[in-house]
Amino acid sequence: MQITENAVVSMHYTLTDEQGQELDSSVGQEPLVFLSGAQNIIDGLDKALQGKAAGDKLAVSVAPEDGYGAVHQELIQKVPTENFQGVDEIQVGMQFMAQTPGGQQPVTVIAVEDDGVMLDGNHPLAGKTLNFDVEIIDVREALAEELEHGHVHGEGGHHH
Repeated sequence: MQITENAVVSMHYTLTDEQGQELDSSVGQEPLVFLSGAQNIIDGLDKALQGKAAGDKLAVSVAPEDGYGAVHQELIQKVPTENFQGVDEIQVGMQFMAQTPGGQQPVTVIAVEDDGVMLDGNHPLAGKTLNFDVEIIDVREALAEELEHGHVHGEGGHHH
């Protein structure tokens, strides 16, 4: 069976950045299992897998616009250090939930300065070209309940 929208895909992957640094991998662990076309993985990777089958191995390069998007400068801002009461030591790389007009949003500390803390609300992989080495392990038809819920159930998937 080939990967099409609404197929359940089981795959191993290794993700590297533009410099070839490994960012994530399923190799040596359980494979990633997802419902194709249900926005369970980034769009650029999902589209590149269409038509592939179990046993296929491929390299996929995903541009930022098909991954986590461009970096939005308006999501980078300095906030007063006083906003971090109860935090012993603020360090670059720490993540917090910020209250925004649109609700809770994760932010990452990108700099600690004398007059405040620089926070970035962009996804950590925004603006980056992502390189995937993929091995398709299995492809099957999705169950009606999986299609209704928009994700895989059972082994490798979601459990209710």
